[in-house]
Amino acid sequence: MQKPSKRKLLLQQTTANRSKSSKVSSVVEEQGPFPSHPRPTPQDCRAVRDSLLSFHGFPPQFAHYREQRLHHDGSSLRTQNSAHDSGGDSETVLDGLVKALLSQNTTEVNSLGAFSNLKSAFPTWEDALAADKKHIENAIRCGGLAPTKASYIKNILTSLLERKGKLCLEYLRDLSTIEIKAELSHFKGIGPKTVACVLMFNLQRDDFPVDTHVYEIAKSLGWVPYVADRNQTYIHLNQRIPNELKFDLNCLLYTHGKLCQKCTKKGSNWERENGCDDSCPLLEYC
Repeated sequence: MQKPSKRKLLLQQTTANRSKSSKVSSVVEEQGPFPSHPRPTPQDCRAVRDSLLSFHGFPPQFAHYREQRLHHDGSSLRTQNSAHDSGGDSETVLDGLVKALLSQNTTEVNSLGAFSNLKSAFPTWEDALAADKKHIENAIRCGGLAPTKASYIKNILTSLLERKGKLCLEYLRDLSTIEIKAELSHFKGIGPKTVACVLMFNLQRDDFPVDTHVYEIAKSLGWVPYVADRNQTYIHLNQRIPNELKFDLNCLLYTHGKLCQKCTKKGSNWERENGCDDSCPLLEYC
């Protein structure tokens, strides 16, 4: 019998390794990266949510998205979709994706300024697609990393037109959360945090984005082990936090992280050793 070639053996080994890696990834998603870590409990989440809400009030910049979540139903969603398709003033899913992309590695003020400049320079996404990349760079320069982000935006628009025939992501509303993650992950430059933001803000799904602020506070509170990375934190918190608390808690943690530098500076036991400001609502939980 003829022995398999070295190339064939290598191919079989590579396929087996990929299969094994896929199974391991699936187990991590199902069980979580820290199955024995007991926090946060639903009681933890509710207590922190209530403390932050009492201290800060609900952040006004997220009030519109909160209103959509509280009041949207089947009929209003169809109306909303019609408004999107007809070019209404509502924020489309594609708007939300680009807005989230522009928020990467910059401040909220700069990213919102970049998005506003982009929409002013190119009123429709068709205008942006037809424009030279340099013009997009100029429009979003205040948000930082303009050449990279302009390339990502052009790639998203080009890919979307090729795959779907139009510059619209409203079809995602009819997909499952897993399918949405798979769809958005096809786009270059779109990572888990950006996808989670679109899920939570634009598609009214129960997801929990983990940005730098949320990540550091989660470590400070002991909600994840100190060795956890951001992706592990995202998976763990999405499994532990009750769906009905995710939106408000996420918005409040993000807002608090911007205002309380000590809560996001070191994480773990740093607050116990150095002390937060006496007025910090999370002091009793650290």
